[in-house]
Amino acid sequence: MRLVKLVNETRNVVVAQKAEVADSLWTRFVGLMGRGELGTGRGLVIQPNNSIHMFFMRFAIDVLHVSKDGTVLKILHSIKPWRVGPIVKKCHSTIELPAGTAAATGTVEGDQIAVFPLS
Repeated sequence: MRLVKLVNETRNVVVAQKAEVADSLWTRFVGLMGRGELGTGRGLVIQPNNSIHMFFMRFAIDVLHVSKDGTVLKILHSIKPWRVGPIVKKCHSTIELPAGTAAATGTVEGDQIAVFPLS
């Protein structure tokens, strides 16, 4: 998978130093299922995507629902395994992060998230 860095440009803070991009049917379907954890500074960008499920997950995560222009539309804090998130209108991608990342970085709805490719 392609790797990117995620920066909250509104707060000038790195949200994920190294995030994978899931943009194929298979990688979007698998997501984080079956993994034991999502390490600090890591993340998963699922695109296109407007909702998430936590079936077969082993740990809680934060989820940012982001529009095509990078605006955070909705945040799910510490969503636990075996839950289903809402469908968010105008959402282009979801960003899955370790639980507590949104609060730790001060990320709130309306913030702008920028995606930078890693070489």
